[in-house]
Amino acid sequence: MNKKLRLSLAIIVGLAVVVYIGLTFFLGSIVKAGVNSFGPKLTQTKVVLAGAHISPLTGSGNLSGLAVGNPKGWSDANAFYLGKIHLDVEPFSVMGDHIVINELIIDQPEFLYETKIVSSNIKDLLKNIEEFTGKGGEEPKSKSGQPIKFVVKKFRLTNGTAKLGVGPAAIPLPLPPIAFDNLGVKEGGITPDQLVGAVMKNVLSSIVGATAKAAAKVGGTVGATAVEAAGDAAKKTSEGIKKLFGGKK
Repeated sequence: MNKKLRLSLAIIVGLAVVVYIGLTFFLGSIVKAGVNSFGPKLTQTKVVLAGAHISPLTGSGNLSGLAVGNPKGWSDANAFYLGKIHLDVEPFSVMGDHIVINELIIDQPEFLYETKIVSSNIKDLLKNIEEFTGKGGEEPKSKSGQPIKFVVKKFRLTNGTAKLGVGPAAIPLPLPPIAFDNLGVKEGGITPDQLVGAVMKNVLSSIVGATAKAAAKVGGTVGATAVEAAGDAAKKTSEGIKKLFGGKK
């Protein structure tokens, strides 16, 4: 191989690497910007996605540091924090109006559950979402002007933790794994609020189950009373969520 050919090949490889890195950064930037722009409108709270990295060739990637703040009237803490999110998206579907997610895996999420008699921070958060969408709030749209919809073929949430209350008195509870498949497939795609509603329904159901088990373990102690109260509030919140998103799956 002569010197000119080697130089040409080196230039081609170098350009390919630059293009690949550029596309990866471009796709990641689209996802990050989309979440950080639309998220606060949807939840009416602080929403920050720290980073996104998606391969333009495989569609596989990771999101990191998704923090969703509490609604008004609750503590300044985050309602939930998702540190590690693995995505497997149909390549370049993020450029259109029908985003197909082959796999969405959330590991070690942290949920904060605050209650006031029959209300909770999670219930108010979902009310905000319903209020935004119910009033015809702006939905994220593709370049074609069509509303963006999602299909999630495989969803897994593992090693989750829910904290009941805030501060030193908060009671940490492990959540069982959450799994469902083919979300939005029959409907031909679902909107962001429907996706959030479906996930949070399952999370709240897990909190109900976790609090019931915790109350049974600690018996008639003060801690049990607190857990049972939180469990009752969680059940009422879950019922409220069913009313809010009753027809959306």
